[in-house]
Amino acid sequence: MIEIAHLHHRFGNRVVLEDLCLAVPDGQCYGILGPNGSGKSTLIHLLATILPVQSGTVKVAGYELPRQADGVRRSIGVVFQTNTLDKKLTVMENLELQGHLYGLRGEALRRRIEELCERLGLTDRPNELVQTLSGGLRRRVELAKALLHQPRVLLLDEACSNLDPAARRSWLDYLFELKEQLQLTVILATHLLDEAERCDQLVLLHRGRIVLQGTPASLKRRVSGDVVMVESAAPAALAETLQARFGLAPQLVDGMVRVEVPEGHRLVPQLVEAFPGHIQAVHVRKPTLEDVFLRETGVQLC
Repeated sequence: MIEIAHLHHRFGNRVVLEDLCLAVPDGQCYGILGPNGSGKSTLIHLLATILPVQSGTVKVAGYELPRQADGVRRSIGVVFQTNTLDKKLTVMENLELQGHLYGLRGEALRRRIEELCERLGLTDRPNELVQTLSGGLRRRVELAKALLHQPRVLLLDEACSNLDPAARRSWLDYLFELKEQLQLTVILATHLLDEAERCDQLVLLHRGRIVLQGTPASLKRRVSGDVVMVESAAPAALAETLQARFGLAPQLVDGMVRVEVPEGHRLVPQLVEAFPGHIQAVHVRKPTLEDVFLRETGVQLC
């Protein structure tokens, strides 16, 4: 559904995307996971035809950019991080306006709006002004707006990062339910782990380059064993001693010492015994996607 080969993009002298290659099958959700400045939004803007393709080839739903940009625009729906709704209009008026832009009119448009409102839990909201809705409900209207013309591809650029955790979970539930019902192909750009975990495939993007690609589970298996975080008053000195005495490869993260070891719970009593009075707390957990990103790039997601 999406084919990208050797895509490069610059803003002046700054390289934003470098030799990016990606093939997204029909009906899958591909997450683009990376921190701010990694190139996620630039990639979404290129796929949405907002930015021109400078170098490389890009095809969306069989249409090639920039030669067949109109075909791409008919095939995609987009939800951006920033609000695109007119707050002074009602939900219905916003959706009618969007429908008119895509040539939808009359009974066909009315039925399509009713169908999406029912699927997104908006059946009692059509006549309410957007400015009176909660953030979560506005995001649902944004999703309805993006899907109104029945696109084959849905592009999401940090689409719900400003929502509270409960509203974000609810929005994601609607999204993935619709993905299955409508057989959508989804590109989800995010820096949030709970969003990334739900994707079929993930691309880790760092400084415009793809670092790793695979399922969330396969990526986490790259971190062997457990992650142990050690709090100490002198973390740098502790890290040096851990490396020399235990042969570990510690990292300093947020003022704590981080190590990856098999059976991390067995390391805890050894640390307490080896460094009496120097260990303030020890946390043992299973690897997350953030651990994978940190391991591969040396940079945290947030």
